[in-house]
Amino acid sequence: MYSPHRQPQAVTFNQAIENSPSLARLAGMVRESSDLLKSVELLLPSTMRASVKAGPIDGETWCLLISSNAAAAKLRQLLPALQVRLQADGHKITVIRLKVLIAQSQR
Repeated sequence: MYSPHRQPQAVTFNQAIENSPSLARLAGMVRESSDLLKSVELLLPSTMRASVKAGPIDGETWCLLISSNAAAAKLRQLLPALQVRLQADGHKITVIRLKVLIAQSQR
């Protein structure tokens, strides 16, 4: 029976993930994307690392989120080396896409 005075019990993020297969799958994809970025991070110039974020994975395609067009242009030159590193580390990524994020102030 529902009581209007009874507060719903709060659950932690980890509990919510454990109780929801779709959230667990999403969390796994986020973790995998972060692992991919860690795998190639040392190949990125140190001044550029803060400009690159791990993005979504779609099958064998991984997307990197980039903060500027200049960083994306430089990163395009590094894509072959990033792919070689990922494959050497056993990842099945065959395509790396780049997406430049547009800051709110630029819209």
